[in-house]
Amino acid sequence: MARLLEKFKSELVPQLQKDLQLKNVMEVPRVEKVVVNMGLGEAIQNIKVLESAVEELGFITGQKAVITKAKKSVAQFKLREGMPIGCMVTLRRDRAYEFLDRLINVGLTRVRDFKGISPKAFDGRGNYTLGIREQLIFPEIDLDKIDKVKGLNVTIVTTARTDEEGRALLGSLGMPFRK
Repeated sequence: MARLLEKFKSELVPQLQKDLQLKNVMEVPRVEKVVVNMGLGEAIQNIKVLESAVEELGFITGQKAVITKAKKSVAQFKLREGMPIGCMVTLRRDRAYEFLDRLINVGLTRVRDFKGISPKAFDGRGNYTLGIREQLIFPEIDLDKIDKVKGLNVTIVTTARTDEEGRALLGSLGMPFRK
């Protein structure tokens, strides 16, 4: 079992139940899934960028990435429907908590001039999206094999009903929110 999941079940669930004044243990918000996405517009001209992104995303998450394709054609971008333009991974259960543990304790601490993450990036239903400018913050990435610095988005989908519940959940997991 993932270290963060163990801590969540043993320590954080009773604490969150008390803090959020919930009557039932099953009402306590949980992390449902974590979606890691890399959008690569330059993959239209150079398909090798996409191949390296899929490989790097696999190293970061420990799971094979799926290539995403364009839903619409856009003439200004020379983009046609069905062209590969990115990749993504959906992590659930143990892998989601394992990734969050590495993101919070290792990844975010390696960001230059890090002052905490914005507490305003919630969607209104307790889900949080975090943009990361470079994939180099993860120790799994070999710096010698990097051809281009790529950004990625991490969406944390929770069972929280409100942003306050989501903020309480992620804060208790150790997410370093800005004051």
